Amino acid sequence: MKDELRIAIIVPVSIYEPKEIIVESAKHLTSLNFENFKKRILYVFDGDENDERIKELKRFGVEVLSRNTNRGKRAGAINDGLEYLKSFKPDFVAIFDIDSRPSQDFIHEAISNFKRGIYIVSARRYIYNVNNLISKVIDIEYRLINFFLKISEFKQFNGLIGVLDANLLYRYRLNEDILTEDADYATRMYCLGYKATLCKGKIFEQSPKNWKDFLNQRIRWYFGGLQLWKYSKDVLKSGRVKFISSWISALTLTYFPIIFLPIVLLSLPSLLIYRKLKGFEIYFGFIFYVLILQTAMILALKNFLIGKKVEWKAMKRL
Repeated sequence: MKDELRIAIIVPVSIYEPKEIIVESAKHLTSLNFENFKKRILYVFDGDENDERIKELKRFGVEVLSRNTNRGKRAGAINDGLEYLKSFKPDFVAIFDIDSRPSQDFIHEAISNFKRGIYIVSARRYIYNVNNLISKVIDIEYRLINFFLKISEFKQFNGLIGVLDANLLYRYRLNEDILTEDADYATRMYCLGYKATLCKGKIFEQSPKNWKDFLNQRIRWYFGGLQLWKYSKDVLKSGRVKFISSWISALTLTYFPIIFLPIVLLSLPSLLIYRKLKGFEIYFGFIFYVLILQTAMILALKNFLIGKKVEWKAMKRL
């Protein structure tokens, strides 16, 4: 591998993130294996330079960009970070959230999997705060998502968490006018003939800590998915049959989770074997999970049809 490869790491930070989790992020990301790479780690804050959390970050030798705005939310922060790092001329850009905890060799594993036609390489995602019912249910959900990511032609990594081809990212940037900039960018890349792939390693992250945060998160995800239908003609024109079918499936089947409720109701024996007596807790948690998802879809659809914007709400971390 060439010694001159350059990688930029961008971590967007909202004004709501607690200092403790920001410090843990810096500790973890600076400890990753960057051997043979030139790196720059940039945290992009929505707040101003007087933010006390910035002083804590600088102790770890990372860079901080205070953009004094929340324009474009997460997409805007990443785009501003790209502009800040433009003179560095990175070959690759890694994007992480403040709660992302990639495995130590993730950067090397990801870059070694790049080849012509790949726009992003990521790894399977797991929950590291499995400590209550909602997080236990989402932990199982993530394991199912990991399975579908392996077999699906359209691989969409939430948050664009992973390592991306810098040239493509600088050329096309993120869409700041859509709620789910990650799915938007993925759709555009696939329509252009590129694709995503998985590598070895794991990326751990936090689950929502309560049902309210989970509901708000999924309303935003469903609303963003509805915005993606504007690309339907481009998707069909791509002529990539497997991509077309998996993209349409992602934007239809997932919008009716209630149809999977019978499967959940019949899953009690397997859950009892997997979790013993705790299977009862998971069982009823999954029933509630399906109902919450369906509620989120209905609320997102209602807002979409009447032209009402969905607010990006803070999620409890600690």
